[in-house]
Amino acid sequence: MNNLRESLVGYAAWLGYGHGERAEAWVQRLEINRPELDYFRAQPLPSCPAYVALPAPMPVPDGAPNLAQHIAVTPHAEVLDAIARARDLAGWNMFTWLSDQTPRHEPGFLGGMPVAVKDLMAIAGTPLSGGSAAVADTTALRDAEVIARLRRAGAVFIGATNLHELAYGITSDNPRFGRVINPAVPDRIPGGSSGGTSAAIAAGIVHAGLGTDTAGSIRVPAACCGIVGFKPSYDVLPRDGVMDLAPSLDHVGPLGRTVADTAALFAAMLDLPSMPAWRYTGLAGRRIARLAGYFDQPLDPCLRDALAEAMRALAEDGAACSVTQIDGMEAAAAIQLNTICAEASATHNERLQQRGEALGEDVRVRLEIGNFLPGHWYVKAQKMRRQLADHMDAAFDQADFLICPTMRAPAPPIGAVRVEIEGRSYALHTAVTQLTMPFNLTGHPAISIPWSHTQDGVPLALQIIGRRSADWQVLAIAERLEHLSPWSKRQTAANSKKNRHAGN
Repeated sequence: MNNLRESLVGYAAWLGYGHGERAEAWVQRLEINRPELDYFRAQPLPSCPAYVALPAPMPVPDGAPNLAQHIAVTPHAEVLDAIARARDLAGWNMFTWLSDQTPRHEPGFLGGMPVAVKDLMAIAGTPLSGGSAAVADTTALRDAEVIARLRRAGAVFIGATNLHELAYGITSDNPRFGRVINPAVPDRIPGGSSGGTSAAIAAGIVHAGLGTDTAGSIRVPAACCGIVGFKPSYDVLPRDGVMDLAPSLDHVGPLGRTVADTAALFAAMLDLPSMPAWRYTGLAGRRIARLAGYFDQPLDPCLRDALAEAMRALAEDGAACSVTQIDGMEAAAAIQLNTICAEASATHNERLQQRGEALGEDVRVRLEIGNFLPGHWYVKAQKMRRQLADHMDAAFDQADFLICPTMRAPAPPIGAVRVEIEGRSYALHTAVTQLTMPFNLTGHPAISIPWSHTQDGVPLALQIIGRRSADWQVLAIAERLEHLSPWSKRQTAANSKKNRHAGN
């Protein structure tokens, strides 16, 4: 271990970075990732071409034509109420910036819907921080492309949401803006990195918002907070004006209170003039396969039961259900590590060199260790990624959609460092992202929806995955599953009770 420490100190000095006093932190972080590094080292170099992340073709809906969605106009008072509620809940650290003006909206099919935007996307005339003190205070001069599209569709932007710093983590415990509180279960993490957006939706401030997803950063916080989070196919939505983390893994996407809210934002982000006909009236003829192997070994028993219940409900709704495995999936964590470390460290190298002391410790050390992984490992990782993507595509020969839990276990408690699942111990980030990050590697669309909850109220979420560009079909399946879920029935009952009390 002393030899490793000395080697890292010497190499960091040779790179011109220095900071040899941080060697112990580097060694400790590399030890956390030892399982992925040991696995990767032992694998042969594939003979296939390297993976290249290419934008997916525009998704085309195939829903019933008589079910095009109508979106009601949001009263202006409701927008002001959203801002007021966000201010009232300032102690929950969901926002880094809130509008202090009276927002107006352009005519468009979103009808003045209030939207929360992750503080990683440029909104003209507002601060852009990436949730980091290491980012120089700047005011965006123009909208990110997805923001411009939402504006044309009639969205109202009430504020920028807190996140795990630079989108590089899963707890949303932010050293500059504070730890985001999970409204669904305040003693559990809200997930990350899009924790602020998820919390703002779960708290009832907005019905929908924007996030980014590099290893699960939309789907994980959605699962933790009990909302819907959709990672579209790779680059179906433009990333112009969005801060990069790892460009070949980064996805922009919507989150919502319901699948319908999420779909409305997705349509606007695609720059569609109105909502298309996207819903399914039933699942007859749809083939849905439960992912086994890597995806259910291990699995918290409550999620195993939730998935079994969901499969029964899907079959009763007409789906042809089966079970499948994806070859080579055990390589995903090692591929992800060697991809995200290299790309994130390259993206933020100048920031690390010049303002490293201003970064939170967890993000700083992750950016630093990216300097120590050999360059040829990145090339090897992309070849292994090509194999994994091919295996993933092959799974769709036997099924139209795949389903699995969003996480191996419910949202971990605040402060957890490791998570125990069926007798196996995982580092926190590994336990939380193992079932989401494979689809960042391959670029397939994936959505997380709440299915039910534990006895103490922690949300249990499931994930639907489709072929590249089958984004609307994934949303349609998710809405059917949402309709069948105990979570949806519970929410409907709660809303009915609230309306009865309001009537009295």
